Amino acid sequence: MALATATTKHKHVDIKRNDTVKVITGRDAGKEGRVLRIFPKTGRVLVEHISMVKKHVHPNPQRNIKGGIAEQETPISMSNVMLVCKQCGPTRIGHDFRGEKKVRTCKKCGTTLD
Repeated sequence: MALATATTKHKHVDIKRNDTVKVITGRDAGKEGRVLRIFPKTGRVLVEHISMVKKHVHPNPQRNIKGGIAEQETPISMSNVMLVCKQCGPTRIGHDFRGEKKVRTCKKCGTTLD
C-alpha cells in the first residue's frame, strides 16, 4: 500500500499575495497577518508572523549570515485562514463580474476585495 502524500491539488485559490488573513484554527487562532507566499499544489499559505518556528543556522561568511537560532514562518493550511475585509472583518469570498472583469467580493457587505 502506497503512502498518501500531502499534494492535494487546489484548482482555484481565492487568496492572493499581500492579502490580510485571519487564522481561524490552530495554535495561532485569532491572529492576523499578511500573506507572503502561496503553495497551491500543497494547499498551504505562508503568513507573516504566524506559525513561527526556531531554526538552527550555521554561520556563512560568504552570504554574511551569523550563526545561531533564527525564527522563521512555516506554511499553514489554506483551510485554516480566512480573508479579512477592510470594512467588516473576516469573511468568505464571492465572485462577481464588474464590467468585463471577474473580481473577488466580500460575502458580508458585497465590497470588491481586489
